[in-house]
Amino acid sequence: MKQKLLLKIVKYLIDEKGYGVNIPSTYEDLKKLYKALVNIRMPKPIDENILLLEDEYLKLELKDKIITDVKDLKEIEQNIILWKGDITTLKCDVIVNAGNQDGLGCFNPNHQCIDNIIHTNAGMRLRLECNDILKGKTIPTGDIIVCNAYNLPSQKVVTTVGPQVYQEVTRQNELDLASCYKKSLEYAIKNEYQSIAFPSISTGLFAYPIKKAKFIAYNSVKEILSKYNVDLKVIFNVFSESDYGEYRTLFKN
Repeated sequence: MKQKLLLKIVKYLIDEKGYGVNIPSTYEDLKKLYKALVNIRMPKPIDENILLLEDEYLKLELKDKIITDVKDLKEIEQNIILWKGDITTLKCDVIVNAGNQDGLGCFNPNHQCIDNIIHTNAGMRLRLECNDILKGKTIPTGDIIVCNAYNLPSQKVVTTVGPQVYQEVTRQNELDLASCYKKSLEYAIKNEYQSIAFPSISTGLFAYPIKKAKFIAYNSVKEILSKYNVDLKVIFNVFSESDYGEYRTLFKN
């Protein structure tokens, strides 16, 4: 069933641009080609029937994954959870995406950055909505935009742009990173969501040292939770064992 759905989507995307691409015979190769094609596709109008096929396919994909419900996770301290795993399999109200200033996702086919992974698993509708919101503008560093999560187990995707560190971390870098966390949290609080998950913003390609970024992240969260005095579950989501170790050390101290 999934292969038949993918085949229809892939054929449409190839014909749309006139790519001279051979359609793979195996499901895994077809899946890889599908991801590459949606990654590079510009956010222009598309046949709604194709989006419905993609919705159906991605929902079937989701059924085959292990979904983690935030309600089943233990707090490391009040209202704060540390979790290692794939954020696109986390069932919570809001997930935060560490994006770039264009705000349309990563256009590097099959790239393993969180921006690409979230967009790929949410579906093409996410990029289209981002484009509708931005209308050619960019997202300032430290700011956010909010979209529906579509085919993810969460409800909303907050895309934020963290600071890029070139040499040493500056005071402006610190303020911008704190703003990413604070604005995302304030959105969740003002809209009465019960849970929000953060990746380790800016610590990948944007080169913010995690040993410094984790303190900004933690202190920003504590400040906002204290300011609004709300029962909001905040998940620090990490993917690598080294990042998990960094946060474990933070909480032990």
